[in-house]
Amino acid sequence: MDGYQVARAIRADDKLRDMQLIALTGYALPPDVAKAREAGFDQHLAKPPSMEKLAEILGSNSRRS
Repeated sequence: MDGYQVARAIRADDKLRDMQLIALTGYALPPDVAKAREAGFDQHLAKPPSMEKLAEILGSNSRRS
């Protein structure tokens, strides 16, 4: 199971679907970001993420920003 499949499974589960999902990947071209969004990820970060950006995302309660 890859990360996209995990995200889809989480979104399909009524108990888990509101969990914030962040894709952390080495693939960061626009099609990669779109594929992550389509799978259900709220955020897409390219490796290595800045600690500031990661703290900002983890500190927010908003999804799909």
